[in-house]
Amino acid sequence: MTFTGAGHVTASLERAAERAGDLTGDIYKRLFSDFPETEPLFVMDKNGAVRGNMLSHAFNSILDFIGERRYAHNFIASEIVTHVAYEVPPDAFAFFFTVMRDEIRAACGPHWTPEMDEAWQRLLGELERYVSRPTHVAP
Repeated sequence: MTFTGAGHVTASLERAAERAGDLTGDIYKRLFSDFPETEPLFVMDKNGAVRGNMLSHAFNSILDFIGERRYAHNFIASEIVTHVAYEVPPDAFAFFFTVMRDEIRAACGPHWTPEMDEAWQRLLGELERYVSRPTHVAP
């Protein structure tokens, strides 16, 4: 399966990294602002290692999802189950990808293009299918 717009998603990630570097703090600040109930779940993450690791997995999942889709759909389904055990509702899990997009867009600033926006909208729509029905959707 080929994801239309993969190049634009990748370009947005590259541009955000060039302009802002590590987005971990910004992404989690937005997550905690929009979903304050998630912040206490990170009380033991004093040095941000858990956040950085989780974000790394999310970025890798996105890259696989827009690429060969070797594992992303299974990883996302597994992580939904894991996060439900931490009392993180699937909608908060799904919203995390939107938070990522919003911070990437902010980091890109004036370099964010309509093509990037369209590709991310498509990506978020497809990811939503996996988050809402992870065991019923084939890659």
